[in-house]
Amino acid sequence: MERRPYDRKIVLEDGRELYGWGFGARKETMLELVFNTSMVGYQEIVSDPSYTGQMVVMTYPLIGNYGITDEDYETGTPTIGGLIVRDYNDEPSNFRFTKTLAELLEENDIPGITGVDTRMLTRIIRNEGSQKVLLTAPETDREEAVARMKATELPRDQVARVSCKKRWYSRTSRHKYDVVAVDCGIKHNIIRSLNARSCNVTVVPYTTTAEEILRLGPDGVFLSNGPGDPEDVEPVIQLIRQLRGKLPIFGICLGHQMISLAYGARTYKMKFGHRGGNHPVKNLETGRIEITSQNHSYAVDRASLEGTGLTLTHVNLLDDTAEGVCCKEDQVFSVQYHPESAPGPQDSAYLFDQFIAMMEQNKEGKKNA
Repeated sequence: MERRPYDRKIVLEDGRELYGWGFGARKETMLELVFNTSMVGYQEIVSDPSYTGQMVVMTYPLIGNYGITDEDYETGTPTIGGLIVRDYNDEPSNFRFTKTLAELLEENDIPGITGVDTRMLTRIIRNEGSQKVLLTAPETDREEAVARMKATELPRDQVARVSCKKRWYSRTSRHKYDVVAVDCGIKHNIIRSLNARSCNVTVVPYTTTAEEILRLGPDGVFLSNGPGDPEDVEPVIQLIRQLRGKLPIFGICLGHQMISLAYGARTYKMKFGHRGGNHPVKNLETGRIEITSQNHSYAVDRASLEGTGLTLTHVNLLDDTAEGVCCKEDQVFSVQYHPESAPGPQDSAYLFDQFIAMMEQNKEGKKNA
């Protein structure tokens, strides 16, 4: 069987080139190169706003084999930068599928490349760290590509791009609590998890003020996941400072980092981040080990938590990074990982119940005041 010629390639910052075949959108793009170790869930990854501006290498070799289903999106409009896979399958075997992965990428102007040695590429990222990558045509001059990458600074407005532009609602028939979710790139399964616990959820833009949120009369505030550097999301950091102690606050991923910054801790860019559904995290309050799903490039500096009023509650057993903090006095807590992704599968679901218990306690306190 004659092998068709390569029609795409990727160029790394140091000039290394890897060739393959394109699928999805046919466009050139320059992005941050990261990897994800998940064995399943490529639709959730592609539609997770936290991957905005990133080219994701899938370490699991076969991608596309179960297609795309209408019920499994994490956002209505995927904003991932691009996808690199070893072996793309364009003939899904799944009675639920409604389109192929290539069709989804093409519809949303997202490029992909297959045929690349993703194991080698993952080792490069692990050894050298996340870096820029250019997905381009095979005839693009290597020296020119490297010069362009060195001269280009990647955008830092990812949250502004993915946050909703106006308020929207997700209600439940079993309504008991009202939650305002600050959208920095929120995943739909987080909203579904709150709805399942009798919460009506009002999703608001990341620029919403404390006064606007308090006028809505919520029982609690949720701070969402999202892309990019938490230090760039100053409106939400200021929002936390104004709302802490006034009502329960729960943050996930970027929300965790922003809470830590609001209390005076520091964050830092990790070498290659955490992305995948297989990170063991220890709950320091119970001693239990949770298998968690993660997706972030930044982490909270553990040493900087001292004197902030925040207590470390969870640690990553792979690299000892901070995975959770709380301030019981202010009814504020957060985790770095994603309890709604259910990798355990239910190891971390208690965190939503903890948020519910805080709101219930707060409501009872107001009744008895």
